Amino acid sequence: MSTPPLPRPRRPSNPSTFGPIAISAAVIVSLYFARSIFIPLAFALVLTFVLTPVASRLEKMRVPRVLAVCVTILVSIAAVAGVGWVLANQLIDVANELPHYRDNIRNRIEALHVPAKGSIGKAAATVKEIGKELSKTDPATPDPNAVRDQSRRKSSSTPNSPVSVQVIPSEENGFESFIRVTTPFLLPLAMTGLVIVLTVFMLIKREDLRNRLIHLVGHGQLNLMTEALDDATKRISRYLLLQFLVNAVFGALFGLGLWAIGLPYAMLWGAVAAILRIVPYVGTLFAAFLPFLLSLALFDTWLPPVLVVVLYGTLELITGNFVEPWLYGVHTGISSLAILVSAIFWTILWGPSGLILSTPLTVCVVVLGRYVPELSFLHVLLGDEPVLAPQAHFYQRLLAMDQQEARDVVDQFLKEHTLAELYDSVLLPALGMAEQDRHKGALDPIREEFVFLSVNEIVAELSSYTPKETEIVAQSAPASGKVFCFAASDAADEITNAMLSQLLEQQGYTVFSFPAGGSPPDAELSPDDLICVSALPPFAFANARRLCGQLRARFPKPKLIVGIWGFTGDLAQGLQRFERSKPDGLVTSLTQVIQRLNPDIPNPPEPAPAVHEALDAALEQEEDQLV
Repeated sequence: MSTPPLPRPRRPSNPSTFGPIAISAAVIVSLYFARSIFIPLAFALVLTFVLTPVASRLEKMRVPRVLAVCVTILVSIAAVAGVGWVLANQLIDVANELPHYRDNIRNRIEALHVPAKGSIGKAAATVKEIGKELSKTDPATPDPNAVRDQSRRKSSSTPNSPVSVQVIPSEENGFESFIRVTTPFLLPLAMTGLVIVLTVFMLIKREDLRNRLIHLVGHGQLNLMTEALDDATKRISRYLLLQFLVNAVFGALFGLGLWAIGLPYAMLWGAVAAILRIVPYVGTLFAAFLPFLLSLALFDTWLPPVLVVVLYGTLELITGNFVEPWLYGVHTGISSLAILVSAIFWTILWGPSGLILSTPLTVCVVVLGRYVPELSFLHVLLGDEPVLAPQAHFYQRLLAMDQQEARDVVDQFLKEHTLAELYDSVLLPALGMAEQDRHKGALDPIREEFVFLSVNEIVAELSSYTPKETEIVAQSAPASGKVFCFAASDAADEITNAMLSQLLEQQGYTVFSFPAGGSPPDAELSPDDLICVSALPPFAFANARRLCGQLRARFPKPKLIVGIWGFTGDLAQGLQRFERSKPDGLVTSLTQVIQRLNPDIPNPPEPAPAVHEALDAALEQEEDQLV
């Protein structure tokens, strides 16, 4: 009786694609519609990061927590109020002095008069005419005074005619005037009070809030959550400290520059610039606009206003394009582009408050993506860590047929690593990926030829590479021993064979290199000589075993070493695959070959796990594919 066929299993849906997108959309919608709650909460959280070190220092001095928090909050409010009072008084003085420069301002406006002739002059005249026409009283809307006089005349001449009634609003009393004036300030004051209350609560209950947050994640994730909280705290604290230092230096330089130009209240404008830089991109522009207007009103020539613009442009160009991206990117873990994009995103979501909080909030998002696997795409999109490893980046640019950027990857890697590390960590894994794609049929002939030719050219150019002082080179080559390098089967093996020959020659050894299928030397080899076989997965063991059998039969005296480049499995089991043609040694990197000849060479770098796991999988399937 035949067994009925088993039902075909259904492919489970992959929740990792839709789930994070749905969660992100729900979070964004919640942040938008509940922004009146989240905005003061976010400000309070940032202030908690700023004030926690001060409160903790007071607590270490045996001050009770509640008293320490109250003292910290009151001193901070007093400091902000004091600075605001000083700046407000100086701004009032500036405003009081502006009428003295009325004639200069009028001359500036007249100097900017548009010429009467030409297309610009005609357009300006047209605009003026339109303005005059609009300023005229509409005939359909008579003047109220004229209507009132006319009605009086009619009433005196015709006593029985109806009298027009006009409703005149009553004058406001003191309380109504107070309400009308203070209404625009009630919402910011209420928001400020709410932020202060939340900050006090977070400072007093900070351990309790931390423990509750950890409990929400689960006790099984204690280590992960602790690392995430510590990482977020350090990054946000570093960002706030760096922002304070950058703004202070910017304000000081801006004030000194205005003082050198001769603008009064130079330090005031420097302090205003430092404070307004808290608002990214917009604050500094407004801070520079005020001294520019003052320079227009104060000076008779155009040189000081131009110098103000040049001073601001130079400082902002250096700070915004070099200093801030480098400092913030390195210490917050956010890429420069992500900082700009996040500023736009949070501004659209929360307005000016989102613009101010954009970087601290984005730091929390990046940390969340770093420690939560389901949200790892956030860390990839916003983080500053390289997404592609050097070997993957190098191979990807070769697949794109961009040889120049592939060479840039090589040059950048060589700045901090040796030539052997470049070959073992970048070029060999890239060739391994190319070989896998080629044997699977995923690499078209044009790209295949381009990849191998490009790598071969790079290796040939590196033949003139000068070892660094930190690289250890053999002090003396063996007196009579030579090294014979053989490629196992194809072009990839020949390139790896050329890398090995090049490194051995730089060590001072006499090397003879043979291509795949090349005839071995006719002369006999001495026991001091060394034979090296280069084989790159897949099919590395099969090709190397066949070549080792031929070389063993032809040259039984010298030692034989086989290089299965990128193999991370058990070396003893790897040697067992060679059966009767078992070599004297099995190596997995070029550095290991040099170490056998020169024990002073340090250990090779750790291989790239993702690449070599794929190579090991290909090696495990090799025997099955040959059957």
